[in-house]
Amino acid sequence: MKKLTTVLIAAGLIASASACSAQQQLTTAETCDRVGVAAAGIPQNASKTATIRVANAIRPIEPVASTDMKPVVTAILEFLDEQAKETPDEAKLGELGAAYQEAGTKYGELCRG
Repeated sequence: MKKLTTVLIAAGLIASASACSAQQQLTTAETCDRVGVAAAGIPQNASKTATIRVANAIRPIEPVASTDMKPVVTAILEFLDEQAKETPDEAKLGELGAAYQEAGTKYGELCRG
């Protein structure tokens, strides 16, 4: 009886742990909402600290972003990460800036309609 109880408890713990770690993909609307809330924290004169905070707010959205929004979220994060570096690579920042602008356009199309 003791072994059966132990096995059942272990099976329950494994099942609950796997249920907690399973991430569901968001819809495009849900992704738009979450990115919008995170991006609302960007001040007009963004400091490195503010940039890092916004990037960290958006970072958990990337793995669960909708298929349409994943490239948008990735481009935003890559740009913010490079911009927040102590000495950003200007050439890379230029490339990422262009991708960031495209991501903004795509965000507008998908989220504002």
